[in-house]
Amino acid sequence: MTTTTTSTPARSPYVLALMQFSAGGCAGFVEVSIMHPLDLIKTRFQIQRGPEDPNRYTSLTDCFRKMYRQEGAFSFYKGILPPLMAETPKRAVKFFTFEQYKSIFAYGSYLPESAIFTLAGLCSGLTEAFVINPFEVVKVKLQSERSLFTEQKGTIATAKEILAQDGFGRRGLNKGLTSTLGRHGVFNMIYFSFYHNVKSIVPEYEDKKLDLMRRFAIGLCSGVLASCINIPFDVAKSRIQGPQPVPGQIKYRTCFATIRTIYAEEGFLALYKGLLPKVLRLGPGGAIMLLVYENAFAWMKENL
Repeated sequence: MTTTTTSTPARSPYVLALMQFSAGGCAGFVEVSIMHPLDLIKTRFQIQRGPEDPNRYTSLTDCFRKMYRQEGAFSFYKGILPPLMAETPKRAVKFFTFEQYKSIFAYGSYLPESAIFTLAGLCSGLTEAFVINPFEVVKVKLQSERSLFTEQKGTIATAKEILAQDGFGRRGLNKGLTSTLGRHGVFNMIYFSFYHNVKSIVPEYEDKKLDLMRRFAIGLCSGVLASCINIPFDVAKSRIQGPQPVPGQIKYRTCFATIRTIYAEEGFLALYKGLLPKVLRLGPGGAIMLLVYENAFAWMKENL
């Protein structure tokens, strides 16, 4: 009696790399399309200051209600074009570079697998930050404006305005780069390390639906944990890239100086502003990305 086994054809490293890049792009597009409103609300919370702010939001519900009444339903998608333009290549870079760094650290290495996942995640986050930062500057500027959606300048016009006024450097389209490096480096380090290490420990289910739920739950925990740890960098980034307290005067300049200023003036909890919408977005969003990436990559390997 003979048995036949099916196997996917061997592919060159270049083809596999292209598949990884494409699957990562799919993951980013799907995640942003679903979760963008929560990213916008997170930014709104992070750029508001103390109780003296007359436009202050008191809760997540209050923010939703005020934005809907004052700015319209489409306001929840303010600034979505920069992340859509950026998230496809950004997530492609995120997953592609993670796979490449993982191979680099594993090659001829005596490092434990858990350390390889951690280092690969950190390096992929730092690489991702360099790609995404100019888009983040434009996105935060658009998200912070409280005008009607139809009254806003377009994404390209806003980018040109920033470039004309402040250039491409640390006061222009690369403003807040250090905080973006911190945000993405820390997030990806925890995100990938937790997901892959825990996934290898928790047994797989033969039932595909149950195993999908297993992977979703681990991805959800990865996104929540990474969000809770990296948020001070995120708050600093929003303050640096968002409107300054006094027009014409730059108060928030560098990452760690901004963190110290927020802590001194507003207290420790101010460094966790926007945590709830961030967790609500990047918890399920992180799980969605991992599942879309894994399933898209598996489909490509089987069908292309």
